Amino acid sequence: MEIYHRYAPALLRKGQRILGNRQDAEDVVHGIFVELLSRGVTEADLPYLYRAVTNRCASLLRDRGTRARLRERYDESLRGPVRTRCDEMVIGLDLLEKLAERLGQRDLEVLVCRYFDDLTQEEIAHTLALSRKTVTKRLARIHDTVRALAATSGVRP
Repeated sequence: MEIYHRYAPALLRKGQRILGNRQDAEDVVHGIFVELLSRGVTEADLPYLYRAVTNRCASLLRDRGTRARLRERYDESLRGPVRTRCDEMVIGLDLLEKLAERLGQRDLEVLVCRYFDDLTQEEIAHTLALSRKTVTKRLARIHDTVRALAATSGVRP
C-alpha cells in the first residue's frame, strides 16, 4: 500500500508527539490504515490522515481505561521540542488529558494543530476547512480552558 509507505512515518511522529509513546502511536496509525484497506481506499490526502490521527489520539486520551497505560508508557523525549505551550503552560500528557475531557473534538483538533504541529492560524483554517475567525475563537476557548484549569489546580500560567 503506497500511501502507507508515503505517510505512515509522518503520522507516526504526530501520534508519538501527542501520546508520548511509540506503541500506542503505532496502534493508532496501523488502525487507520487497516480501516482504509477494509473500505478499499487506496488514496487519501495528508490533511485527512492527520485529522484521523488527531481524532484517534484524542479518543485514547478521553478513554479513562487507557490513561494508566498511556502514563506508564509516556516518554518525554518523543514529544519533541517544547513548542506545546499555551499561556506559558507546557501541554504535557496530564494537561492534554484534562483538556480532552473539557473541549469538544473540533477544539482538540485546533489545539493539536497549533501546539503540537506548530501550524499558523491560516494553516489551521486551511487544514481543517474552517474560517480564520473560527480558528481564532477556538484558540480563545482553548486559552480560557487552560486558564480555568490553572486556576483550579493552583498553577499560575
